[in-house]
Amino acid sequence: MNAIIKWGILGTGRISRAFAEGLRFASNGILQGVASRDHSRSKAYAEEWNVPLAFENYQQMAESELIDAVYVATPHTQHAENSILCLKNGKAVLCEKPFAVNSLQAKEMINQACTSNVLLMEGMWSRFPPLMKELRKTLSSGEIGEVRNLQADFGFKPKVRDPDGRLLNPDLGGGSLLDIGIYPISLASMVMGKPKSFVSDWHRGPTGIDEQAACILKYENGSMALLHSSLESETRQEAFLSGTEGNIRLHKQCWKPQKMTITSNHTQKTRIVEMPFEGNGFNYEAEFFGKLLLEGKTDNEIISLNESLEIMTLLDQIRKEWGLLYPFEESP
Repeated sequence: MNAIIKWGILGTGRISRAFAEGLRFASNGILQGVASRDHSRSKAYAEEWNVPLAFENYQQMAESELIDAVYVATPHTQHAENSILCLKNGKAVLCEKPFAVNSLQAKEMINQACTSNVLLMEGMWSRFPPLMKELRKTLSSGEIGEVRNLQADFGFKPKVRDPDGRLLNPDLGGGSLLDIGIYPISLASMVMGKPKSFVSDWHRGPTGIDEQAACILKYENGSMALLHSSLESETRQEAFLSGTEGNIRLHKQCWKPQKMTITSNHTQKTRIVEMPFEGNGFNYEAEFFGKLLLEGKTDNEIISLNESLEIMTLLDQIRKEWGLLYPFEESP
């Protein structure tokens, strides 16, 4: 494989455009092709973004020898099907979060990646900016001691409340949990690992999805994470990590991390760390993924396949406690 990854984007919506913009700032990847179910849309996208190849359908991209890696940017109800198609054809897959709609789909994706011996990774882009690397370094150093409490939220009020749109439609896996609640949950997983237990509650909106949700995760050592997501109002969109020796505040927007304040309990002195993005932030996960692929790896240490599956399993358990099944899921 050449030192430059030839990317294909599967899907032509908003998130695919964010990734395409991010690729412009990645040193080891270029956008080579785009695919849509509607060939006219892929041709229009290719013209807009100056992409060499506009594939007629997903299958054609999956089979193309001119593509090294595929970014799956379709609605998350299609993530498993689209990812598996690409993996079966030997394509490395970076799948936009959430990894899938449920853990059953996630297992099928991981099994196919193992069978094909191909790289697969969840595109949780907030894990990869420089500030998150610095956060992990700070936590490992023991500067704030043992993290005993984490609070994080992500809420916003959509400008248009379309019951048939992606956010509110149960047929599309809509709701706050999978769309934005996954950010606080993924942060808690990165910082504190797999929870021992949880309690959760939600507000069911008119379309039957969770328009607000709250969850408390408890860990083996007694630490807790308090998490909240909302499609009804804008929240602070911050995170606060309380340790035995100090604390860290991830400033708004914590899911787009560029600034944190670290405070020592002993001295009450603070230091502010600011690491603005180069590009729009998607370039960091693209570059990291490209490096993995060039090194011949099939998993990674930032968000492993096992962790993605654990997170997806937790989301299943939360929805089970609520009694929320999407129409396309079979009742247990």
